[in-house]
Amino acid sequence: SAAAEPAVTRVGVFGGTHGNELSGVLLVRHWQEKGAEIQRPGVEVKPFLTNPRAVEKCTRYIDCDLNRVFDPDSLGRPVVEDIPYEVRRAQEINHIFGPKGSDDAYDLIFDLHNTTSNMGGTLILENSRDDFTIQMVHYIKNALAPELCPVLLIEHPSLKYATTRSVAKHPVGKYEN
Repeated sequence: SAAAEPAVTRVGVFGGTHGNELSGVLLVRHWQEKGAEIQRPGVEVKPFLTNPRAVEKCTRYIDCDLNRVFDPDSLGRPVVEDIPYEVRRAQEINHIFGPKGSDDAYDLIFDLHNTTSNMGGTLILENSRDDFTIQMVHYIKNALAPELCPVLLIEHPSLKYATTRSVAKHPVGKYEN
């Protein structure tokens, strides 16, 4: 028989990866104040504002797109004075929620985004072989029925994603228009 999946006990909820996408920012701030709403026995849920400087300025990013710098080069870059703000922030997030690819990484990260595309509330997955996220999406779709909840699989056979959520063992993006 197949080995059981390890329990998911640490969950991050990210808002503000892009500072001008406010749904996640508002939700994270709400849950930072009223955390009991998302706590469950045996699970630690950490709401987290990922790009506070960009949120403060209500701009997508300060120096570069935070959702593109979780690659080994950026995460391993020496911290010097002129390091881009988002690269430094990626290293901080990797330290708190990772390290990426390690056993110590958070089990699940939901990264909340807004989009101007007409896609409703859509879940984004990066790996079709991740049994946990496939089952979780099935659960979410059933819970929301009869409302639709499209799922976009952005899997690539050789590309390793450098998204903010990719720090977790199970990354999930949620896009809302």
